[in-house]
Amino acid sequence: MAGNAREVALLTLSACEKQGAWSDLALKKNIHSVGLDGRDAALATRLCFGVLQNRMLLDFYIGKFSSVRVERMENRVLNALRLGVYQMAFLTRIPVSAAVNESVTLSRKYSKNPRSPGLVNGILRAVSRNMDHLPLIEEKDPARYLSIRYSHPLWLVREFLDALGEKEAERLLAADNSEPATVAQINILRASTLEVLNALAAEAADAAPHPWLPDCVTLTGGGDLEQLSVFRDGRFYIQDAAARLAVMAAAPRPGMRVLDACAAPGGKSFGTAIAMGDRGEVLSCDIHPHKKKLIDAGAQRLGLACIRSAVQDAKSPCAQWVDAFDLVIADVPCSGLGIIRKKPDIRYKEPGPLAGLPAVQRSILENVSAYVKPGGVLLYCTCTLLERENGDVVSWFLDAHPEYHTEPFELPAPIGRAAEGRLTLWPHIHGTDGFYIAKLRRDL
Repeated sequence: MAGNAREVALLTLSACEKQGAWSDLALKKNIHSVGLDGRDAALATRLCFGVLQNRMLLDFYIGKFSSVRVERMENRVLNALRLGVYQMAFLTRIPVSAAVNESVTLSRKYSKNPRSPGLVNGILRAVSRNMDHLPLIEEKDPARYLSIRYSHPLWLVREFLDALGEKEAERLLAADNSEPATVAQINILRASTLEVLNALAAEAADAAPHPWLPDCVTLTGGGDLEQLSVFRDGRFYIQDAAARLAVMAAAPRPGMRVLDACAAPGGKSFGTAIAMGDRGEVLSCDIHPHKKKLIDAGAQRLGLACIRSAVQDAKSPCAQWVDAFDLVIADVPCSGLGIIRKKPDIRYKEPGPLAGLPAVQRSILENVSAYVKPGGVLLYCTCTLLERENGDVVSWFLDAHPEYHTEPFELPAPIGRAAEGRLTLWPHIHGTDGFYIAKLRRDL
């Protein structure tokens, strides 16, 4: 079965590069189609994500031991090599012989060139002989060195260097390549944290209370959490601590009327409804009909009756919603560069198409701001770390709308008080997704 795990990883990596598939979705599909058990599914996941997290570094090593340029190799041959080098360099429990032999087998199965198995065998044998003194990255430019060392594209490394400086930027890049625990939010309308932890232990799930966030647990060890009975009966839902903090900053209360303008898959709507004691109304919207179904299914599983879903473009005006909501949440479409830990292939997005995102974000913020009642709250948030999508958008909005002002908010330690009403969460500092939150209050 271990060979099947490597094959699933290979096919997923190939789909990501050749077809533009997202790794998490393609991996889940391939694991299901092959029927991998829990242990091999975990191995396939680690191999796939590990290669994506270190792809540029792996290519650097391969290039040093190959007579064929990396960019001229067949896609699946190159990914077989990446898998082999990754296992030798990062997964020390896997025997070198297994890493080499399985990659050779994969290249024999998936390459049209009869010479490919020999090429793969030769490169990986050379790498194995030099594991104790692999080639050094001889780059004097810090950006270029960090780009190869942590496998982030050069443009993104330079963004982080400009924002953080060299030391902090390197810490962020290292955090991006870490394996974060999964965070689950407890549905306190159905169970306490202790009850959920006991139920998870009974199903042999590795869970612990979140170290500082109330009504949350962390889950490690992988596996299909959706198959757990404690998930199916709606006692928890999966959501990173950063998104939970955004809901806490918004401070929803029972009886409010709330609009979640870009809601799918619904986590903030669920957290808002739970904080409201399922009393009031949460209108949970998305532009895509199939995502509306995800929201509906989640709300039904969690037993949240106050959530109503709708298909609605957050950029398009809706006259009956003007001045109608106590709270509007705008978790706008963004580059997603704060969730690289969980979706490592996001880093390889071409930067060109991302340039138009601030205009989309401004358009959404401009439109949904009209839906906030006088005295109500508009919460702007993203899962990116680029200032042009975060603080710059909020500053533009505040300049254009003097009836709004930022409002401080309190969050649990170690986050504490956001005195200016704006907060950036950093993976390497806070242990959360990279996330931006701005709380804006409309004047009476």
